[in-house]
Amino acid sequence: MIIWIIIGMALVTAVPRFFPAFIIDRIQFPKWIDRWLNAIPYAALGALIFPGILSVKPDAPQIGIIAALAAGALAWLNLNIIIVVLGSIAAVFLMTF
Repeated sequence: MIIWIIIGMALVTAVPRFFPAFIIDRIQFPKWIDRWLNAIPYAALGALIFPGILSVKPDAPQIGIIAALAAGALAWLNLNIIIVVLGSIAAVFLMTF
């Protein structure tokens, strides 16, 4: 009985995730919808990261903002993601030292 519940729950969660992936290739969207859909990953990433930037040190949110600017500058230079992360960590370390 438990196995059927697990299989049922897997189907209920898998179908809504996989179904759009198969349908999306067959639908032609207008250009403005394509531009809007392409912006979603960046907006979601910003929504996930921005609160963490402000809470690096709650009594000094400017530290997180400066570290984010440092990471943005390093990313703008097309450096490896590891360098960008290490650069922002170094910026926070130096400001809190």
